[in-house]
Amino acid sequence: MSKKILVWFRNDLRLHDNEMLVEAIAKSDIILPVYILDPRLFGETKYHTLKTGNIRGQFILESVAALRNSLKQIGGNLLIAKGHPEEIIPQLVQEYEITEVYHHREVASEETHISAMLENALWKLRVNLKHFIGHTLYNKEDLPFPIKDIPDAFNQFKKKIERDSIIKPCFLAPDRVNVAEVIDWGTLSTLEDFGLVAHLKDQRCDFEFAGGESCGIAHLHKVILAMQQAATAKNLILASKLSAWLAMGCLSPRKVYWEIKKMETTPNTKAMFNHILLGLLWRDYFRFMFKKYGNTFFTPDGFGSQGPVDVENEKENFNKWKNAQTGFAVVDAVMTELNQTGYISNIARQTAALYLINNLEVSWIYGAAYFEEKLIDYNPASNWGNWANMAGVGNDQKTKNVFDLDKNIKNLDPKGNYALTWAS
Repeated sequence: MSKKILVWFRNDLRLHDNEMLVEAIAKSDIILPVYILDPRLFGETKYHTLKTGNIRGQFILESVAALRNSLKQIGGNLLIAKGHPEEIIPQLVQEYEITEVYHHREVASEETHISAMLENALWKLRVNLKHFIGHTLYNKEDLPFPIKDIPDAFNQFKKKIERDSIIKPCFLAPDRVNVAEVIDWGTLSTLEDFGLVAHLKDQRCDFEFAGGESCGIAHLHKVILAMQQAATAKNLILASKLSAWLAMGCLSPRKVYWEIKKMETTPNTKAMFNHILLGLLWRDYFRFMFKKYGNTFFTPDGFGSQGPVDVENEKENFNKWKNAQTGFAVVDAVMTELNQTGYISNIARQTAALYLINNLEVSWIYGAAYFEEKLIDYNPASNWGNWANMAGVGNDQKTKNVFDLDKNIKNLDPKGNYALTWAS
């Protein structure tokens, strides 16, 4: 009997540097690539926000369509279904006589719970669910310490792994794939299927995100070109916009690292190289912190205590904040840009968070949940980890009270142009 492996794509929508896909092709006669649109990804949270808003929803759909197209170009296809993976995948396993299922391991509770339910369902069919790790710059097994001993302080973490760990080379993208014979590969859902409507581009935005591996690589090449033209503040902003493709796995962090490392010796590029590397390290740090501490990052008190919360006015203040109606110009500008584009800079995120937590005295959990809905580059570890830090309830309690709203505003909008541009 031929060996058939089902490759379950999640937040790893690429062919390049995809160990799961490479191994599946090498160890099987036939693979069945699958992507499942889970309605839970688009549901409502207990904070009256959506799990996924229309801007990121569109980016996800574009990325899935691009993956299907990439697979078709090498002789394959992508089976697209809508429903719960833990129900659909066992059905596919039986229908196509699958011998093993491959997927990338996640770290946040909802995603790992789905994996656990699937693993249980497959166990009853005597089929193995094999886990791969492909979301970080550094592999877990290459860290100089076990997960339980990872330093809580980011600077210590950074110093130790840069000194004692290696970044592995990328896996090459396959150029040929044999897939199962499927009568109906499925049609990709639309935003409307999830109760969302397409978002029109705001004319104030000078950048447009398009989902998919080829668009991510094209943007990476733009970043490299900008580095060749000497790093400037604008180029640093361009570089930070890699995050949306990294979040969906359209770009591998190792691909980003090795491509920009080629530019290391080019004059005036050090600042930009360090800026990108720092972003990749923060992504790794929060992901490993989630492995270490689990759900603590989703609790209001986290590892400490936020401080005063105005319970009586919390809902009203939160609504003013998310609708850009606080009356504080810079914060309203930040929230308008977020609502209109799905993307704001890191300093803008900090500014909005500090104002919500300290000035409006709203629980940080509400802010994190709203960013989950709106951010095109949302990933659970970075989003909830950063918000916990801003609220002073992060795992590194030594960083408590290091953030300064006034200083942030001066850096974000020194001449008032930003607030003027994004006045709602």
